[in-house]
Amino acid sequence: MSPSYTGSSSDEDDVSPREKTQKNSKGSNDFCVRNIDLHAFGRREIEIAEQEMPGIVALRKRAADDKPLKGAKIVGCTHINAQTAVLVETLAELGAMVRWAACNIYSTQNEVAAALAEAGYPVFAWRGETEEDFWWCIDRCVNAENWQPNMILDDGGDATHLMLKKYPAMFKLIKGIVEESVTGVHRLYQLSKANKLTVPAMNVNDSVTKTKFDNLYSCKESIIDSLKRSTDVMFGGKQVVVCGYGEVGKGCCQSLRGLGCVVYVTEIDPICALQAWYAFTLMGIDGYYVFPLNEVIRVVDIVVTATGNKNVVTREHMDKMKNGCIVCNMGHSNTEIDVGSLRTPELTWEKVRSQVDHVIWPDGKRIILIAEGRLINLTCSSIPSFVVSITAATQALALIELFNAPAGRYKADVYLLPKKMDEYVASLHLPTFDAHLTELSDDQAKYLGLNKAGPFKPNYYSQGKLVMPKSKSLQMLLFYAPYDERTVPPAEILFRVELESKNLFEFK
Repeated sequence: MSPSYTGSSSDEDDVSPREKTQKNSKGSNDFCVRNIDLHAFGRREIEIAEQEMPGIVALRKRAADDKPLKGAKIVGCTHINAQTAVLVETLAELGAMVRWAACNIYSTQNEVAAALAEAGYPVFAWRGETEEDFWWCIDRCVNAENWQPNMILDDGGDATHLMLKKYPAMFKLIKGIVEESVTGVHRLYQLSKANKLTVPAMNVNDSVTKTKFDNLYSCKESIIDSLKRSTDVMFGGKQVVVCGYGEVGKGCCQSLRGLGCVVYVTEIDPICALQAWYAFTLMGIDGYYVFPLNEVIRVVDIVVTATGNKNVVTREHMDKMKNGCIVCNMGHSNTEIDVGSLRTPELTWEKVRSQVDHVIWPDGKRIILIAEGRLINLTCSSIPSFVVSITAATQALALIELFNAPAGRYKADVYLLPKKMDEYVASLHLPTFDAHLTELSDDQAKYLGLNKAGPFKPNYYSQGKLVMPKSKSLQMLLFYAPYDERTVPPAEILFRVELESKNLFEFK
């Protein structure tokens, strides 16, 4: 039986998928995608992605016989693209049942969603969902006949938020939440602080492998590709402001600077601001200029947000922008740019191409708004599959850990991925480069107080950032450590250490 649906065969027709009757080749209609007939194209996309995702594929092969997720019923709310599909199919190979929705209304690859639906996975997502569609799709993943989820894999916290609001009783059977974004992690910590978090949650966003590879290198490559695809802009000589100098901001700055842009940085954190200036002065090259947005907004050609905060770029800022300024977002949510303030009678919106709007002021000035303030790199481009393999393996291991953890190991709080698992994720990807690790001798391991097999760093160590366990006192300390970025020659650079207890170390 071939897959079928009623309605236009166009990928971008005007009929809402919710109004179509579609079935896959097995006769199932437990999905809602734009066009099930796109499944063959989507399957090729998934196969191509697999070739660049050695770590998650290796994990699938190693753990397939053990089925460590047998009995897991996972609600997934992430971007739906070829790389995510590899993760979804890996979780299924490891024994899990899944239902999946998108965390972004513009980032879904319709052909990939169709391929997953054709393979029998309940997927509810399509590119260009309305706000109502967005919440309806998540609801269909959470609340279905003969379905009680016991795990949540979230990107931004929307599935967690909906379940807490509409189905709080479901959390009695939830074993854990895995969250991969800055925004979602922030929401989890807020829930924990308010004593509203009733299950353990794993923060994989701050795992070393996620932070140092996905957040930095993925964004470093995809910001340029997405800006080129959407605007055809030439970067040499352009003045750019990047709002936020976390790992995402660092990647954006390095890439834009490398193509000849003059880069400004806005920051609220004095340590990140110091990094922005100091990182490159060590090489005898000027660092990034650090200013409040108001002081540079009139001169910049491109504005990139990467903070995870709301209203970073306001209507007041956009009123001051020069004609032709490009405005885009690399953070998680669409709230970083106050797009709602632009929907007023005196401003005219003109769609010039897919996901690119000109917003025109009464005097003729126009700004170029990308993806209505949503993620530019997932809306207008894609991200490197190899980097996503690292993140996907991290997510899979976090799910395995929470699902199989004995009672009492994790309380209703937010945890970092155990360092041993972080190191295991990295080791899965080393064979790609024919990399071989040095092994400690027994004497060396004893001297360092380590197990020869690892972990080689404590759980609170984050490759340059130390976050110690909670306690009443908090000290901030700056120290010198080798800079670990490949793009910069070895040098000493200030890194941040957060010591939350005086008694954890003895200073002599």
